[in-house]
Amino acid sequence: PPPPPPRPPPPPPPSLNLVSKTPKQQDFLNGGFTYGSDQTRRYVLDVNRQFLDSAAFRLNLMSHEQNVAGRDAVNYDRWGVAPSLTFGLGTPTRVNFSYYHMESDDLPDSGIPYGYSSASATAHKHDKPTDGGNSDNFYGLKDRDFRKTRADISTISIEHDLNDNMTLKNTLRHGNTGQDYILTQPDDSKFNVNKYGTVWRRANSRVSTTETTTNQTDLFGEFQALGFKHNYSTGLEFTGEETRVSSYNIAGNTAKVCNPGSIPSCTSLSNPNPDDAWTGAISRNYYGTNTKATSRAAYVFDTIELDPQWLLNVGLRYDTFDTVANTDTATGRTKIKDDSQFWNWQAGLVWKPTDNGSVYASYATSATPPGGLVGEGADGNPLSAGASISDLQPEETVNYELGTKWDVFNDRLSLTAAVFRTEKKNTRILVDALTYQNAGESRVDGLELSASGKITDKWQVFAGYSYLKSELVDAGLNGRNGVVSAGSNKGNEMPNTPKNSFSLWTTYEVLPKLTVGGGAFYVDEVYGDAGNTVYVPSYTRYDAMASYKLSKNVDLQLNVQNLTDKTYYDKAYSAHFANQAAGRTALFTTNFHF
Repeated sequence: PPPPPPRPPPPPPPSLNLVSKTPKQQDFLNGGFTYGSDQTRRYVLDVNRQFLDSAAFRLNLMSHEQNVAGRDAVNYDRWGVAPSLTFGLGTPTRVNFSYYHMESDDLPDSGIPYGYSSASATAHKHDKPTDGGNSDNFYGLKDRDFRKTRADISTISIEHDLNDNMTLKNTLRHGNTGQDYILTQPDDSKFNVNKYGTVWRRANSRVSTTETTTNQTDLFGEFQALGFKHNYSTGLEFTGEETRVSSYNIAGNTAKVCNPGSIPSCTSLSNPNPDDAWTGAISRNYYGTNTKATSRAAYVFDTIELDPQWLLNVGLRYDTFDTVANTDTATGRTKIKDDSQFWNWQAGLVWKPTDNGSVYASYATSATPPGGLVGEGADGNPLSAGASISDLQPEETVNYELGTKWDVFNDRLSLTAAVFRTEKKNTRILVDALTYQNAGESRVDGLELSASGKITDKWQVFAGYSYLKSELVDAGLNGRNGVVSAGSNKGNEMPNTPKNSFSLWTTYEVLPKLTVGGGAFYVDEVYGDAGNTVYVPSYTRYDAMASYKLSKNVDLQLNVQNLTDKTYYDKAYSAHFANQAAGRTALFTTNFHF
């Protein structure tokens, strides 16, 4: 059997690996609706119609709304549509047109603030979230908070078989996405929890749009050369991307010190009221940053069958990435730019000593240029002004891996194991006041084990375990915005990297039409910051399910997530708060197939 795919670092953005539901040469209609606790309502529809021998149309629709178990006031609403049209099905030339639209309108969860280890603490030392005695507590404001997102993506792809062993494909995609939000961070930077039992409702805001156009051309297939069989893929990629980011002016939210009664800028830790009236003024702040990026890439990958027992995988990619960021303020414009060029490559060797087993080794590199995320999300190697930067070099990642896979008990059970090391070098770190260099380094050494398959004809099991040892090998000086502070993070663990995690899921066919299942998921304590001063505790979550095939066209399924209603946190942020996961949630789904 082939080995499990190695774990190469992600390629430099962007990438056209979005897989959609494309039309097929048959008529079908699939759909479903889910009703659940906390007013969950979800409806999906998937319709495929073949209107010519070689042409078909497919339409996907989705509507989803829900509150969140164990969280006051939070709600998530979204809907989406994705039509797709293909000509040339079953012929040497296929042409596909597709469109994807999704938008959401949420009252986002503001999380739970970190508490301090003592009433006199002026800095976190080893502190976890505190909810004031009620894990349902929500520290945001219904009157003020919102989050709206939108995505529109259009794609045209043309694929042509030049012969039985060679295919040429071109994909052109244009996307436009947007975010618009004001959300509350429960901020305790002024120690209000210890002093007064209150929390500052810090308002974060953003208005942004990102426009991306990408064209990717691939040539792939197989050939014989020098007595070896080759499976190859090579191509060119061109992308232009522009992001415009601005925000809101939110007046009346400056009371960082929250004396009792400071409403609505502050609220009680133990008894917050999301229905407090917001009396502050909100207006658009049109100052912001406009970032443009252009990337070009060429790549080639080849799998060489040296003999039936040995496979060699090799790949090479070259990227250029040009970025310009213009930041406008009331005092004028600041411009910063970067031009990066870099090579990445990978190599892997697979040995199949027997028909049911394989061993592999792999090496892969990747690079993230400064400003690689073009102003969206978290960027560990940002393109930003405001401090002296000695150089602007890409962040480099190297991954080493050794693994094996075996199918045992007459191929009923698949066992895998892998050890790996991921090194991230050349990251941006603070080396002096207002001075940064590309000199940081972090490392993760890991072990992964998994087992999946059938113990009996009716009993299936899926189990996995991972061990991750992370270290900030060179973390630079402590500080923020170019200001140096005391202490060092060198040798600390990386944020949100659990040492141990384990999952077990099993199902059993009680009757020909009835299947039941359940599982457990364990995640170790993780730190939220590089200083390892705030953390979220370890947790074990239990889930269960039951499915019943009512007829050949209709099946029913019940899922209960977080069966014991465990209060736990699935994301630790570096400052102020952690994200609390949903409580016990029951979902009943009816699926139909025609």
